[in-house]
Amino acid sequence: MGLVKEKDGSPAEMELMREFTPDSQSSAKVPIDVKDEGVKLKAEMTLLNGCTVIIGCIIGSGIFVSPTGVLQSTGSVNMSLVVWTISGIFTMIGAYCYAELGCMIKKSGADYAYIFTALGPFPAFIRLWIECIIVRPCSGAIQALTFSLYILKPFFPECEPPDESKRLLAAACICFLCYINCANVKWANMVQDYFTYAKVFALIIIIITGFVRLGQGHTEHFTWEGTEKDPTVIALSFYSGLFAYTGWNYLNFIIEEMKDPVRDLPRAIAISCVTCLVIYVLTIVAFHSTLSVNEVLGSEAVAVTFAGRLYGSMAWIIPIFVACSTFGAVNGTLLTSSRLFFAGAREGHMPRILAMIQVERATPVPSVLCITILSLLYLTSSNIGVLMNYLGFATWLSIGAAVFCLPYLRWKQPDLPRPIKINLGFPIVYLLMTLVITLLPMLAQPVETGIGLAMILTAVPVYLIFIQWQGKPSWLTSFTILTTDQLQRLLVVMPPGKEE
Repeated sequence: MGLVKEKDGSPAEMELMREFTPDSQSSAKVPIDVKDEGVKLKAEMTLLNGCTVIIGCIIGSGIFVSPTGVLQSTGSVNMSLVVWTISGIFTMIGAYCYAELGCMIKKSGADYAYIFTALGPFPAFIRLWIECIIVRPCSGAIQALTFSLYILKPFFPECEPPDESKRLLAAACICFLCYINCANVKWANMVQDYFTYAKVFALIIIIITGFVRLGQGHTEHFTWEGTEKDPTVIALSFYSGLFAYTGWNYLNFIIEEMKDPVRDLPRAIAISCVTCLVIYVLTIVAFHSTLSVNEVLGSEAVAVTFAGRLYGSMAWIIPIFVACSTFGAVNGTLLTSSRLFFAGAREGHMPRILAMIQVERATPVPSVLCITILSLLYLTSSNIGVLMNYLGFATWLSIGAAVFCLPYLRWKQPDLPRPIKINLGFPIVYLLMTLVITLLPMLAQPVETGIGLAMILTAVPVYLIFIQWQGKPSWLTSFTILTTDQLQRLLVVMPPGKEE
């Protein structure tokens, strides 16, 4: 069975066709399923894989770096628990909205695909730009930095690890996982599965320890004393809290690779979000069964401080498990983000090379390499707090736009098939909460918000010049085609087949 290309294939694509099309009398086989319409990503993900992707993406660096940020903006332990709970409920509401959207528009790309369908190419490109240039690589950098911090912390118990060593180890983590995701989808899924089990196990140890401490009567830190009165500052705490839940929508980005998305997507979302909400709240309770407000605020690695107080010579266990947690989160970011680049390129909103699949391995190698390079660029800064503030504003503004598509499509395209149909109250509540957590922090941190907004607005000239402008000079067009052809040969990739 041959690889049949579209008529407009480039010379490099046609050459690749000849090189990788098995001879009819040969026993050689291309190690992916190839149909007449071309190469495609495999649908191999089960319900269990879906749950581990979501839980693995959510439980990453957030629960270990966000407690300090939440507590700093709330002022008291009890108020921080309220923020953690509301953040989890907020996440679940958004997840239910995404369940309807994902089962209605079954394309990789999630938010991008929904906005493209509902609002058109320009708003979709802005969403794609935010996610690809800010949110995903920034998340990957934060997770990798947290991984390196927890790996190095036991070697520097009395001081902070050297900044250069943190960034170097974070870069090594990203590059290694880049190789895994380029090599084999099953390997990436295995990493996601097993490291998810490791991180959940680590949190269960912390939670059980917390229950023991509470049973011994250690409840002195659970008070409202010092609660912040300024609502704009409290609203800022949601950036840290919601950052810890980032990843709840990542499964939607790879929906084409699920075996039964209509059945498994809503189940995976419900199971994962409830699990993470319970684990997070109980983990924060466990931390404060031992650590005071000042101890948490003074610690960059809260879990290490917690373990050092209670586990004695076995305290090294927690940093190792936390490192596993963040390692799996980086893998989840690369796994799902590459599919977003892939989806954008397929619609012509990203360079064409990013929409191609490695012929022998059936993985989107160019997209994986692209998200890897961008994540490495964000490692030029090791200030996790600043990165989280830039990330928060862009994330929730753009996700709010995606949720808006649900009621909009109910109005504009009521006849679209909807295997799942939720109450319209969910998106309305979500949008109202999104307005609160995006507008109020503007008053508390106008500079950071302004920088984040400026980064978003850079999408406008990029769209006008590189996408909408039809009369580009011939030399630019020729250079683009030549570059694409050369990269295609170098990476041994081909465009996917047409969607069914």
